[in-house]
Amino acid sequence: MSDVTVETGPPGDLMRAMGDGEVLSLDAEAGRATMAFTVKPEFCHSGYICQGGFIAGWIDSAMAHAVMGQTNGTLSPATLEIKVTYLKPAIKGTRVKAIGWIEKRGRHVVFLEGEVLNESGEVIAKATSTAQLMPMKSHET
Repeated sequence: MSDVTVETGPPGDLMRAMGDGEVLSLDAEAGRATMAFTVKPEFCHSGYICQGGFIAGWIDSAMAHAVMGQTNGTLSPATLEIKVTYLKPAIKGTRVKAIGWIEKRGRHVVFLEGEVLNESGEVIAKATSTAQLMPMKSHET
């Protein structure tokens, strides 16, 4: 596994807002990223079940980090399409893992896949995405 730091990734405020997100591992060569997020109470409906949009965001973030890691922070994926299948609920107060990987990369388009696992390691959601590769810009501009 390659140690790659993506300095031009999302600002810390975004990662905090998404549930104290952190990159656990980034394998640039394989185009794979693993992240962790906390299911905060304010993300939940019915008292304890995470709203699906947050789960989609976690998977999307892991897939984006896979691309940014493989391109050493020079390219970012602009999502053209994403499909998420929800298999189990994400429960308030738990910490989930989002894993994203590059399935196939072309010059301008990348096909991505990902999943979110609960604390027991069970898959709670899966996703596929098509994205356009865009030059990475600093978040300060």
